[in-house]
Amino acid sequence: MGLTKTRDALTGRIDELIHYYREIDDDFYDELTDILIAADIGISTATALVSRLREQVRRGKIGRPDEIRGLLRTQIAESLGPAGQWTPPAPGVILMVGVNGTGKTTTAGKLAARFKAEGKSVLLAAADTFRAAAAEQLCLWGERAGVRVVRHEEGSDPAAVLYDALDAARAHAIDLVICDTAGRLHTKKNLMSELEKIERVVERGWPEAGRESLLVVDATTGQNAIAQARLFSECVRVTGIVLTKLDGTAKGGVAVALSGELSLPVRFIGVGEAIDDLQPFDAEAFAGAIIG
Repeated sequence: MGLTKTRDALTGRIDELIHYYREIDDDFYDELTDILIAADIGISTATALVSRLREQVRRGKIGRPDEIRGLLRTQIAESLGPAGQWTPPAPGVILMVGVNGTGKTTTAGKLAARFKAEGKSVLLAAADTFRAAAAEQLCLWGERAGVRVVRHEEGSDPAAVLYDALDAARAHAIDLVICDTAGRLHTKKNLMSELEKIERVVERGWPEAGRESLLVVDATTGQNAIAQARLFSECVRVTGIVLTKLDGTAKGGVAVALSGELSLPVRFIGVGEAIDDLQPFDAEAFAGAIIG
């Protein structure tokens, strides 16, 4: 799953903890909490996990530290939400949101390739007209995926790009429109206004289509990903997370923090540069990969 660095960071320290303590006491729980926080699971989420673990240990009359690993793995999997692969609506519009540099445009292209391979018809909308060469980058991904891209000139109105894409989608009975949006505007108010405008275009331009907004965050930023998620959740109705660059960080625990603190499900994880390195998120497999 590409979580080697996170697993090594967590599993090694949990192994040491289990081997050091002969019984489960307050010091054991305190050290376990510190280990989880160091893996970017976050203070509030780590505290909540350990609190539930305490209760489970008490009710089950568990006394051996080596029994903790399986319980913790289950707790983490449950905190990440229900199992099962997410299926986008069809017809539907997926807005890709997030700050520049997280891999948002690349993720839009990879999603287009994945959904096309599943038999869906897909159209890409290059609505990030503020970042230089963003449309060109999306067009390259469109070529790789074999998907048409609707684009305008750099600096044009993003909402107009999406309007044309929706018009084309309705005309050609397209299943999914994936819209790449701007990640950096001058102020939070400017960003909010732009995203709200884009959402209104979807409501008016294709009212029968389902709507999803996937927030793309860079796992290497750790707890900063939480701040980004909060910001964008204020600007748009975020329905899920795509966590990128997990193969290059020991901070994969941020996925647990995002679910725990913001109640946002992780839909996909990015574990490499290749077009098929975007994987559907599996809570149980993820918990097993980071806890061992």
